Amino acid sequence: MANLIRRLLRHLLTDRRALGRAFPPAALDAIEQRVSEAEQGHGAEIRVAVEDSLGLGRVLAGTTARQRALEVFGALRVWDTEANNGVLLYVLLADHAVEIVADRAAVRVVAEREWREIANGLAARCARGDFVAGTIDAIARIDALLAPHFPAGERNPDELANRPAVL
Repeated sequence: MANLIRRLLRHLLTDRRALGRAFPPAALDAIEQRVSEAEQGHGAEIRVAVEDSLGLGRVLAGTTARQRALEVFGALRVWDTEANNGVLLYVLLADHAVEIVADRAAVRVVAEREWREIANGLAARCARGDFVAGTIDAIARIDALLAPHFPAGERNPDELANRPAVL
């Protein structure tokens, strides 16, 4: 019960202003630039989404960051790339939680433990307040995992928005 109350308070107190302090416009620009650079070197797609908190009902229902990331993966259509190689990097600020959801082709070539290491590393940096540099480093690590398996071809469309989705 105490954990639920603490989580409820975190979600109630973490609002759009807190998200704006963690990810100001210049930070979103830098993250967008890093995603663009990464995608020029391979045929996979990276999508970043940051969310301040979950609604009271979701917290009471016990919605996890993983469950929310799966919803966001679908809502942002990360699954809808031609080669099924989209990857979502999701940050839930109130919980300092990070999830990576990868589509089928990416899951086949990158081990779950590698995704988890990146997510855990970024979560630890978020807990220390190092949101922007931590996110950019996580993108670089995702880029390094994807590049060998999905080389950029002559036709390398940018299928997903590079600007982080602020939810």
